[in-house]
Amino acid sequence: MNYILFDGEYRDNLLPLTYTKPVADLRIGILTIREKWEKYLGFTTTTVTEDYLAGKFPMVEMEENVMINASILPNEGLVELIKAINPNEAIFKKDELIAFYAKEQEEVDFDNYERVEYHDECIQIKHSWDLFSYNGKALEADFDLITKDRVSAPIPDTVHCMNKDRIFLEEDVEIEIGVLNASKGAIYIGKHAQVMEGSMIRGPFAMGEHSVVKMGTKVYGPTTLGPKSKIGGEVNNAIFSGYCSKG
Repeated sequence: MNYILFDGEYRDNLLPLTYTKPVADLRIGILTIREKWEKYLGFTTTTVTEDYLAGKFPMVEMEENVMINASILPNEGLVELIKAINPNEAIFKKDELIAFYAKEQEEVDFDNYERVEYHDECIQIKHSWDLFSYNGKALEADFDLITKDRVSAPIPDTVHCMNKDRIFLEEDVEIEIGVLNASKGAIYIGKHAQVMEGSMIRGPFAMGEHSVVKMGTKVYGPTTLGPKSKIGGEVNNAIFSGYCSKG
């Protein structure tokens, strides 16, 4: 099946973040919304977005497609429902459209669709502040998804850890002296990341590949540091999407 993420009605609410990217490429938790869907579905996705972004984020349409509202974060129950969707079916949560089946170049009239109700809870990003309000919950879900049936790289004895079961280091992480406190939420540190000496991190916290936490930094969760980013000083409930720096 071909899966396509569409921006939906809340795209303008998420400006200026969505001036340069589709809703699907916003980061919340550890992963972007697109990365979450692709991990759950087991397929790559493309995007329906603004015309001026379509050159960089093209849509690939096939004979059979499932269109998914990119403002909604996936979970196991929702993904199972979407994978089982049939022609002329649309999934709603109350009045909110979640996903629908579409054939190539077919005009969609939901009056002719069979309505499938989704009754469980899910996270939806309707406003920019929702990214921060739900970041901790999304981070915990991503942590469980990414680390399932895996073992963390060794954590040096010189690092003081609290609730070590909720701390996960990928390979080639550089960390020697510091504090990792996962008693309030999980801590995930990506490949080739560096946590310099004297840093104190309280979860929920996620750190992408090749990112750096500078000496003596204090981090309060929920905080996300995207790939190839660098932070110092004090950070509280922040999201750095990637390739960012904060002195």
